[in-house]
Amino acid sequence: MISLISSGRASLPLLRCSLAVVLSSASASQPAPAQTSPAASRQSGTVKSTAVDGFVLTTTAGQDVTVTIPSGAKVLIVPPGSKDLTAASDGSIADVQPGDRALVSGAQAGSESAFKATRVVLMKSSAIAQTHAAEEAAWGHGGGGIVKSVDTSANIVTVSSGLRTVTVTLQPATVVRRYAGDSVRFEDAKPSSLAAIHAGDQLRVRGTRAPDGSSIAADEIVTGTFRNFSGLLSSVDPSTGTVSLKDLATGKTVVVSVTPNSDVRRLPAPIAQVMAARMRGTAPGAGTNGQVRAGGQAAAPEASAPSPRTPGGEAGGTAGAPGGARRAGMDLSQMLSRLPTE
Repeated sequence: MISLISSGRASLPLLRCSLAVVLSSASASQPAPAQTSPAASRQSGTVKSTAVDGFVLTTTAGQDVTVTIPSGAKVLIVPPGSKDLTAASDGSIADVQPGDRALVSGAQAGSESAFKATRVVLMKSSAIAQTHAAEEAAWGHGGGGIVKSVDTSANIVTVSSGLRTVTVTLQPATVVRRYAGDSVRFEDAKPSSLAAIHAGDQLRVRGTRAPDGSSIAADEIVTGTFRNFSGLLSSVDPSTGTVSLKDLATGKTVVVSVTPNSDVRRLPAPIAQVMAARMRGTAPGAGTNGQVRAGGQAAAPEASAPSPRTPGGEAGGTAGAPGGARRAGMDLSQMLSRLPTE
């Protein structure tokens, strides 16, 4: 059996990961009630369950806290993405539902697991889901691929996407991020610049695509440098969380550390066999448009680097598009992102 291990992990959706930060910043512009214990003045997290007089909040640290909302406490509802309370609307305890995000101001009520609220800033799970879907669609309508060249004077990045070349133009307001060296989770990506992008990098872009698809005016881009290793596993050490394999491309033994942030997936045997053949350059049964078929299934196209998922949680490309995956610009990791996790 051939296994493929990439150096990155698919990211969690942006909105679901950054809401705690948004909520915190939303409350930052408002003075918090005076407390004798500043560390206990706020709790933030996800509503786990509700009761007549309050709710159970699972904090960002994973602790369950019972929140009591007295009659004089304020409940405010803010839309996703709010950076302050100017867009907040008045709510009530009846508006609190499981799955909502909440920032609670108040004080501990006798123990660390009990909290009495003076104000609850609420972000509805239904609104989060709608905004998340819109964000995912925006990234899906963008594009991405491998960087071919960068022109800093013209603010242009040329990207190889499948069988075509796409010009990505940066605007003055374009947000540029770069994946951290030890993570491909979008929420770990750092603010960056055009000068930090290099040929060979993986790039994803959200923006306005030209009708012919040859260019994209970027609203936001995220880049990173990643490597793929494919080969036969030679050893597995659960105690150290490492696996060793002989890389098919170089013939060298590679030791890969599997951490809690790693994304582990199992390949169906036919796909694994075809991938091995392609890595050796001996893929059988090549069909039109360079597709390879084994056991009646279309094999994955070549990949020069793994593609981290967009903030919406999906890798770019269009699976099942007419003409095959390569024509749609889909790379190997996009196919892997659709496989079940282990």
